[in-house]
This record gives sequence, structure tokens and C-alpha cells, in this order.
Amino acid sequence: MKREEILTQIKQSGVIAVIRGANAEEGVLSSRACIEGGIKVIEVTYTMPGASEVISALVKEYGDKAVVGAGTVLDPETARAAMLAGAQFIVAPSLNADTIKLCNRYCVLCVPGIGSATELQQALELGAGLVKLFPGDVFKPSGLKAFKGPFPQADIMPTGGVSADNVQDWFKAGAVAVGAGSFLTAGAKKGDYEEVTRTARALVQKVNEVRAK
Repeated sequence: MKREEILTQIKQSGVIAVIRGANAEEGVLSSRACIEGGIKVIEVTYTMPGASEVISALVKEYGDKAVVGAGTVLDPETARAAMLAGAQFIVAPSLNADTIKLCNRYCVLCVPGIGSATELQQALELGAGLVKLFPGDVFKPSGLKAFKGPFPQADIMPTGGVSADNVQDWFKAGAVAVGAGSFLTAGAKKGDYEEVTRTARALVQKVNEVRAK
């Protein structure tokens, strides 16, 4: 899919499952559990051993039934490795101009992390179609709303501290999507992937209810 189509899918989903794990097996199983729970956009983080292998396995298994991207991408070298593994979008916790430029070169959606008005403006000027407000639990929904004041045109996705209890506040503040990680995959730490599926299903239901209002 083209970059614009990936961005549309993320917005339509409203949720990106941020997958961290102790190993590649946990990453694959957590991703499957989230997809089964209705989350069709998966971000495989490069803090996890074997992240490239997880991306490749998921792309092969799900094809166009799910969108698979890479997260915690700190530099263009990692971004390129993720693309070669099949990643359809790139997410970073910080703003790295060279990473955005590389993604633009290959027409891959890049979602840089921002933590200030200056970084948000730089990201937009570099061509980022979506930015990640990180860490979300530091800024809170009121912080996102503050960014939207001078930058109403920016599409912002908070990640960090997102849960079913506060997701309504994030969308009310102007989020186009949210990234959910530790809250979503807590069950994986004890090998309970059915819990991950239940949590994913509940979060999807909550997001759909919020956005239908």
C-alpha cells in the first residue's frame, strides 16, 4: 500500500498496538493476539530482539489483512532495515531529520516523536504526515490540546499512558489515533495471550464508541 493509504488505515483503526517483548516469539504471539482482538495496525519495536524477523513473519502471515510497521526507530539505518523486512510504516520516539528524509525517499510513512512546538513544526516542514506525542503520560490530553491550538493542521497520535480509561480524553483533545503498549500487552508477560486479545477487543470497542459520538 502507498504511504497515504497506510496513513488512512491508521486513522480508520484509531489504535496502533505497540509490541515489545523479551524475544521474537513473544512479539509474534502478542501481535497475533492483538490482531485477533481487532487491532489491525501493529508497531513492532526495535527494542525487541529479532524485531526484523517478527515484522517479516507478520507480513507473510497476514498480508493485507493487517498493517505492520516498525517502532523505536532511532536512525535511518534501522529504518532501512525495517523496510527491507517489510515494514509499511516507521515510528520513532524522537525527531531525526535523516530518518524522515530516508522514509520520504522510499515513500514510506514516517511518524516521528515530538515533545515541543519546535519539534512539531520541524516534523511538519520535513513532510511528516503524522506525529507521535511522546511520552503521552507526561503531556496528558491537556498537552495535546495545547499543541493543537497553534497547529490545528497537525495529525497527532499520543503514545504512552494510553488506556481504555482515558482514551476518550485523548480523542476529545484532538488525537487522530493512539498508540497502546504496556497496558495492551500486559497479559503476555505471564503468557496469557487470551488476556491480550480481551484487552485489545475492549480497547477497540471503547475507541469505536468514543469516535461514534
